[in-house]
Amino acid sequence: MLISKESRIFIAGHNGMVGSAIKRSLTKKGYKNLLFASRNDLDLLDFVKVKDWFNKNRPEIVILAAAKVGGIHANSKYMGDFILENLKIQNNVIENAWKYKVKRFLFLGSSCIYPKFAQQPLKEEYLLTGELEKTNESYALAKISGIKLCTSLKEQYGFDSICLMPTNLYGPGDNYHPQNSHVLPAMLKRFYDAKIKGSQEIVCWGSGLPKREFLYVDDLAEASIFILENISSEHRILYDDKKNFNGILNVGLGKDISIKELANLISSAVGYEGKIKWDLSKPDGTPRKLLDVSKLSELGWSAKTELQKGLELTLKSFLAESKNKSIRY
Repeated sequence: MLISKESRIFIAGHNGMVGSAIKRSLTKKGYKNLLFASRNDLDLLDFVKVKDWFNKNRPEIVILAAAKVGGIHANSKYMGDFILENLKIQNNVIENAWKYKVKRFLFLGSSCIYPKFAQQPLKEEYLLTGELEKTNESYALAKISGIKLCTSLKEQYGFDSICLMPTNLYGPGDNYHPQNSHVLPAMLKRFYDAKIKGSQEIVCWGSGLPKREFLYVDDLAEASIFILENISSEHRILYDDKKNFNGILNVGLGKDISIKELANLISSAVGYEGKIKWDLSKPDGTPRKLLDVSKLSELGWSAKTELQKGLELTLKSFLAESKNKSIRY
């Protein structure tokens, strides 16, 4: 393996949905030296504080799961915040990981980096070949900058970095804010609340026709550890035909579903029996986002959790979090 159970592993963003899933998986697999820092102890927006933390703790492996995230509404309303905060977090962590000679670095991005009208399914080499979706352009540009910083440091200095591009994520610890969260958790909470209140009708954004792919967050955690254990940045699959370092690997289920179909699945899962109406005045976003996951499959990893099973697990965790008043908004 490329890392050991004694490796000092820093998970930046360990309290978020992705970071906490990676923490669970690493702990389950017997990794002993996991490093964490709460927001009160380490402000990732502050370069000096990040530098001091790296100097003191000297991690060998870094997983950058920290980010400012949200759905269409949040991305459209807070464009400046999304690009500025994500650029600061990324630059601070990546630069210090490189300066303090971290052995392996994993950057977690998003499928929104790909052009809005790119051919489907989305291949890693489609990056920067077309216009981005306007509603999440700021977030996408920040993530693209993070990818390019990692790949540039790899090409110039040999910085061992790999960038994973997951599709839409869901699962335990998600954000259920009615406006600022992603489509699946936002729908789950709305349908559940409507059932509890006995509402006869729910209005959802857009036409419901766009297609999306959804990945259970624990599957992303497993993919992350698989890459750290088995695939270095020197692997041929991370280079294009001209031997340029691409450094990107898509992570997804390899299947998509329309937003209308998703609404029906969630409605059924929570037991909501009212009507679903669609507000055509609201934006749909990108028509389709399905990742080509053939590279990761070739390397020997594929997602295990089908959407139906993932929804059951997510609803169970949502109910538990609601009961314990630990649900995130």
